[in-house]
Amino acid sequence: MILIDYRDARPIYEQVVERFKMMILRGVLCPDDKIPSVRNLAVDLSINPNTIQRAYSELERQGYIYTVKGKGNFVSDNGQLLLRFKEELFAELKKICKEAFEVGITEEEIIQNIRGGEKDD
Repeated sequence: MILIDYRDARPIYEQVVERFKMMILRGVLCPDDKIPSVRNLAVDLSINPNTIQRAYSELERQGYIYTVKGKGNFVSDNGQLLLRFKEELFAELKKICKEAFEVGITEEEIIQNIRGGEKDD
């Protein structure tokens, strides 16, 4: 379910957040699905429960999960989440393209690079 890459420079809690976000956005975890308890996930991953709690707090702050007192943590409705994620992704892409244009990279070069092709000379 969740795999931690110890060679990744990002903190472990950020990796946990990212993995859960992707599972929610892809529909692997559906709205109102219960996610593992802090303690169970910490044991499964062999990491500190505080790390999982921090990840869950961040997921809740971003609207990906919600907490029910005494019941646990559950996946939020992901329809709006996917839309918001796409908007954030496109905003970041626009920013990167703007920087690329400012240093002389053409739209054609960007598209070719994204598609993985090389320009024929």
